[in-house]
This record gives sequence, C-alpha cells and structure tokens, in this order.
Amino acid sequence: MKIGIIGAGHIGSALAVRLTSLGHSVLIANSRGPETLKGVAQKTGATPATAQEAAHYGEIIVVTIPLKNIPDLPKDLFEGVPADVPIIDTSNYYPLLRDGRIPELESSDLTESEWVQQHLGRPVVTVFNNIYADHLEKKGQPAGTPGRISLPVAGDDAAAKQQVMALVDELGFDAVDDGSLHESWRQQPGTPYYGADMPADKLREHLASLGTQRTPEQHAEFLANHAKQGKEMMKQFQQSSSAE
Repeated sequence: MKIGIIGAGHIGSALAVRLTSLGHSVLIANSRGPETLKGVAQKTGATPATAQEAAHYGEIIVVTIPLKNIPDLPKDLFEGVPADVPIIDTSNYYPLLRDGRIPELESSDLTESEWVQQHLGRPVVTVFNNIYADHLEKKGQPAGTPGRISLPVAGDDAAAKQQVMALVDELGFDAVDDGSLHESWRQQPGTPYYGADMPADKLREHLASLGTQRTPEQHAEFLANHAKQGKEMMKQFQQSSSAE
C-alpha cells in the first residue's frame, strides 16, 4: 500500500520503520519541511514529503503529532482526499508534559479523538496511542503467537476500521475492536490498559469491565491517574536532564 504519515516523532518513525520493512511505500512529513527529514528517511526507509503530499498520497493516512498542534494543521489538508481513505489518529493528551490545558477534554464527555476529528473535519480511527514506540517497532509477532500484544481500535466507520485492523494485524499485533470513537476513552492515558501490552483475551475483558459510557467518576479517576503519571514522568525527565 501507499501510506502517508504526518508526524515524524517516536510513533511516526516506528510505524515508518515497520511499514517499509513490510514492503509498503511510505511518505513521511513533519512541521519543518522535508529537507529536515534526511535522518528519519535514512533510519526508516520512508520518503520525506510535505504534510499536503503525505495527506494526498496514501491508501491510509496516519496523523501522529502532538495534540496541541492539531489545530495548526492546514484547514484544507484533506481537501480532495477520497472519503474512503482511513485516517488514523494516534493522539494522546499530555497537559503537564506537552499540551497545556485543553478545557474541552477535562470538563466534557469529549474523547481526545473526537476532539481531533472535529479539528480535522474528517472521520478518524484511533489506534497506536497506547503502546510505546519501541514496542510498536520491535514487539510485533506472527498471528497465533501466545501472548501476542493486542491493540484497541476505535472508530465510527466500519469499513475504515476493518482496513486499519488488518494493518494492525500485519504489523504483528492482535486488533481488538474498541467500539465507537466516543468509546475510545477506554484506551486513553490514565486508564488501566494504557501501555500495558495485554493479550487480546485480557484486553476484551478489560474493555467489557469498563462499560461503554464513561461515568463522571471514571473520568475523574483517569484524569487523576494521568496527572500522577505525568508528574512522575516529569520528575524522571528533570532528573535525567540534571544528570547530564
């Protein structure tokens, strides 16, 4: 397939490495222009491009940039892109580490990917947002391998979701249907599954135990969990920086 990746950070680069190794043709873009992506191209095998070129290139498009930068993408980025091209969103909300406060994500029932979808003006499918980039690049396994890591996939377009789930399987992970985009809160930071690398049977049990409609109590609990994790990560970052 032809796949466009908008974002050349950890997840974007990990995906590019795996996708090119599987024989897919990948264009990769960042906010600074293709001339700044020579190192990424050398590492991943992907071809540097502009965001517009990546958005119009693929049979699947991946948007994997910091959440706070989503509103800065060109408003016409997907103009002319066929409606049946799936757009994958890998976003996570990190208010302490990166994004600052986004009131809609703290005081309403809006999920992160619904917020992204509103800004992009196109339906999105959420996946790759709850696995570490290093694990995404290196821990894929053949189908049927005991303990194979599973990844939840959420979205409202059934056909797009099926295409994305097939890609997840090809990358070496079991794809588990996480329901609609409104249910994608179950794979966001602060939830028990985030970064846990569960096999598919355990993930399905976990999703069922959470229910489909996030309660105010769950929202508050997961925000608190996320804040605690963010503070711990910030402390670790500061300690490593001072050690250098």
